[in-house]
Amino acid sequence: MTAKTKELGELMSIGPAMLRDFELLGIRSVEQLAKQDPEKMYAKLGRVARQHQDICVLDVFRAAVAQARDPQLPAHATQMDANDEDSMVRPVAAERET
Repeated sequence: MTAKTKELGELMSIGPAMLRDFELLGIRSVEQLAKQDPEKMYAKLGRVARQHQDICVLDVFRAAVAQARDPQLPAHATQMDANDEDSMVRPVAAERET
């Protein structure tokens, strides 16, 4: 593992519960996560766990996959904007006009 390679638990917003979800999905490395589609992960988790998943899980999957694909991604690019009506769809823009 190189110095730049992160463990899943080192990604922002990834705690014990999300690590368990990744385990249920068979995702055990950042490299595996980078190849995933967050929407498919969300749908599969609902099937595997046999219960509806809160939509916030999809947001965390999107942020985690973005971090896995781009380790240099700034922290603000992995967070959702609670004031944005599309916050469930896209990360906060790096620059925003007010």
